[in-house]
Amino acid sequence: MKQLNSSRNKELTDYCHYLRGNSFRQLKLFKEAKYEVIKISKNFYFYPLVNKKLGEISLELKQFKKAIYYFKKVEKIPIPNQQGYKISIIYQNLGTSYLHLNQFPEAEEYLFKSLQLQEKENDSISIFGIYNDIANLYYVQYKDAQAIPYFEKAYSLSKKINAFDKKRDASLNMAVVEENRGNFKQALAYRKESEQWKDSLNNQNKVWALADYEKKYAVAQKQKQISVLKVENELKNTQRNTMFFSTIGLLLLLTGGVYVYGQKVKNAKIILSQKEKLDELNATKDQLFSIVSHDLRSSVNALKTSNTKLTNSLESKNYDELDKLLHQNSAIANSAYSLLDNLLHWALLQTQQLYFHKDSVHLFSIVQQIEYSYKPLLLEKTIAFENEVSKNGFIFVDLDSLKIILRNLLDNAIKFSPEHSSIRFYSLDTPSEFHQLIIEDQGIGMSPETIAELLEDNELLAKKSNSEIIGTGLGMQLCKQMIKKNGGTLAIESELNKGTKMILSFPKTV
Repeated sequence: MKQLNSSRNKELTDYCHYLRGNSFRQLKLFKEAKYEVIKISKNFYFYPLVNKKLGEISLELKQFKKAIYYFKKVEKIPIPNQQGYKISIIYQNLGTSYLHLNQFPEAEEYLFKSLQLQEKENDSISIFGIYNDIANLYYVQYKDAQAIPYFEKAYSLSKKINAFDKKRDASLNMAVVEENRGNFKQALAYRKESEQWKDSLNNQNKVWALADYEKKYAVAQKQKQISVLKVENELKNTQRNTMFFSTIGLLLLLTGGVYVYGQKVKNAKIILSQKEKLDELNATKDQLFSIVSHDLRSSVNALKTSNTKLTNSLESKNYDELDKLLHQNSAIANSAYSLLDNLLHWALLQTQQLYFHKDSVHLFSIVQQIEYSYKPLLLEKTIAFENEVSKNGFIFVDLDSLKIILRNLLDNAIKFSPEHSSIRFYSLDTPSEFHQLIIEDQGIGMSPETIAELLEDNELLAKKSNSEIIGTGLGMQLCKQMIKKNGGTLAIESELNKGTKMILSFPKTV
């Protein structure tokens, strides 16, 4: 944003638009992505990639005629000028677009051209995809005799691919084929195989997550062992010094005894202080594990229950209920992800492994980035977002921790706000050395007791009494510590059923 507002270098501007467009596409904000990519001039060195991106975005937006228009432009480019893309994929996208428009002869022509090239490239994943596309081409035309061999080829190829999602899709397609043939016993066998691959995919993700957790836990245990060894070495050194001085005369022995006694008293105080700190950290750890495991267990149990309903709805072909359950599963997964993300940053902060680097930050741009990250959630609840932060405001903070603070506070505002409400970010340029940022929502609000508990200055996590609403409190604890580490302050103004104002104060850039 700063570069686009200040630079007159056209080439650099084109790169900025291209990178912003690609980022929006990764966030599945396809309209915003298309708006950025269209701004790129035709003199841009990578302009063929621009047409490719526009074709892919149009395909995602189901604007198939526009997708064909852009892919045709890419197709005309001579092969030596290709800039990091395969013409076989362009042919496949053209075939897919024609298929959606029911222009079957054109779809068949491009899909088979793509198949010929991909078989030469020997990319199993891509060949698997083109087999499915050709099978669907014939299947929608009720040409089962031509479609089924390609479904079978895709299924056979899936046996050689180490991708559980592809294996699951191939088995499910074969189940549908056998159901249409009336061979329900074989169809059931394929459906069971599909469910097994689905479970394998879930187990693989769980194994990766567990391995990562065990690795971090092992590192933490090693660090504790090193600390204990250092203390033991210090005690051994003290004992050796005591023995050395005891060989010297009576006077030196007396002096050495006093010295050793003083050292022991000092070490005892240090050890006592470390023990108290360790007891406090252990209490925090136990409480954290209790809270987080309870919330994760609730999320996993909710996901398990929802998946059971999802299976029943799939069998009864209740698509309205399916759509509702899929959105519910997505919300549960997002909640669990936010919890684990906060847990990671809280652990890094407690062990002093979180890197802090304060610099001048343009507050308006950061709020705008946070808005883009949460736009899907805002749209889902039909919540209006108002960014009224001053474009001239710069604060002196650590950028990464500021984003964590704003993401947590915006997530809470969305969570506790009703549909068709609004969330407002605005700033106040005070005469003091601090710049104020206010986050205002129209949510359920808080009682004075809840506000006092949230602002209470302690290092231990606190599980609130109304746990169904408050949650773990980990996100708020993380925000308070990061605000303090950035030299800022937090204040809360709220009334029940009248919304909430979170007032953040950060040092201005000198």
